[in-house]
Amino acid sequence: MKQTLTFTTALLLLAASTLTAVANTTADSLIIQFANRTKMVIYAPDRAGIQSLSKYDLNKIVREMGMKLDSVPNGQTSISIDTQDGGRYLRDTVLIITRGKNGERGKNGDVRIIFRGDDKQKGDTNRVTKEYKLERNRTKRNSQSDWRVKTDFLLGLNTLVSPTTSSAYDPNRYELRPIGSRFFGISFGQRPTLIKGKTARLSLHYALEVNWNNFMFDNNVTVTRGANRIEFTDISQPIEKSKLTITNLQIPVVPRVTFYNNDGRRVAHLGLGGYVGYRIDSYTMIKYGRKDKVRDHDQFFQNDLRYGLMAHLGILRTNFFIKYDMNPIFQSNKGPDVRALSFGITL
Repeated sequence: MKQTLTFTTALLLLAASTLTAVANTTADSLIIQFANRTKMVIYAPDRAGIQSLSKYDLNKIVREMGMKLDSVPNGQTSISIDTQDGGRYLRDTVLIITRGKNGERGKNGDVRIIFRGDDKQKGDTNRVTKEYKLERNRTKRNSQSDWRVKTDFLLGLNTLVSPTTSSAYDPNRYELRPIGSRFFGISFGQRPTLIKGKTARLSLHYALEVNWNNFMFDNNVTVTRGANRIEFTDISQPIEKSKLTITNLQIPVVPRVTFYNNDGRRVAHLGLGGYVGYRIDSYTMIKYGRKDKVRDHDQFFQNDLRYGLMAHLGILRTNFFIKYDMNPIFQSNKGPDVRALSFGITL
């Protein structure tokens, strides 16, 4: 009848068979009494010999002894852990990273690094775990190709900045609703790396962007085109809202510095640059009711060329932007001297 080998019995046989030679000499011993009256006795020349057992894979040893036990008649077996073949029973800590051609990581091929267990195995394991996390973050960061086209959505608010005032226009006439004056943009861009360091890198963000500036008036007025300039005309009927919308096609160029922590994770970024663009459409919209809307598409004496400054600020996974037009929305002496200021988040 086949013998069933339990884990505790296997350990007893292992200890008895491997350390018999030193049993009659001065030695340290470890005796473990189990509840089922099974006793495990381990003899070693010293305490270091007992402690060194932790570097072996006992489960692997027991499995091999169990296979041998089934084939012997007296139900006993032994295995020799010596310098010749004992290495295959050492515990392994395996770290796998990918490495491509010319040392590039994360593309082709695997590199397998094996640390054999020893008295410092725990420290080695902690070090390997930390190095693996660092390598994983670096690989993730480097795997995002510099030339990959990324789509961003810009959501925010608009306001008007007046560097100068004109007696021809009362600023209260074109005062805006803060929440109603929204900014929306879609950006298709790239961000190649210029300089790369361990904790920071310098990249260049550039994109093709389409955006909409919605200026919702707080008063019941709308923009109309006069003979030589624009007018803010009163609306006599009750309305829900009135706004001026400007659609622009722009190219932002923003150098950006990104900072990383010791684990290779991005913690912040800061960028400052500019943009240039062209007005491709503009219209006024008056909403009288739920479905009653009136739109008037016109140029409204606006400057078609748009240019200004732009800043990026990122904290962890949250990205902010701010844009400021350097040139006025309307042509000189054709409307008030106002510039658009937009700010919000990038998704």
